[in-house]
Amino acid sequence: MPRFVTVARIAGMRSVHCTRAVYTALTTVAGVATADVAIGRATIEHDGRATPAAIGDAIALAGYELLETSEERQRSLPLL
Repeated sequence: MPRFVTVARIAGMRSVHCTRAVYTALTTVAGVATADVAIGRATIEHDGRATPAAIGDAIALAGYELLETSEERQRSLPLL
């Protein structure tokens, strides 16, 4: 099954509290499997349903601003 990774640059984050707020908000986005959040960025692994707009909306709900996203598709390696 293809996996997608979205890297988001985020403005306004200045503390660990900020990273927790963004992480919590991202977990509500449909399709998100994991989110690695640090000050100023988030790397989100999802199944393709988590659009940049949905990610941006979640980040805005947490009180921060999505500056830009970049996306890549990852394929799962077959099990041997």
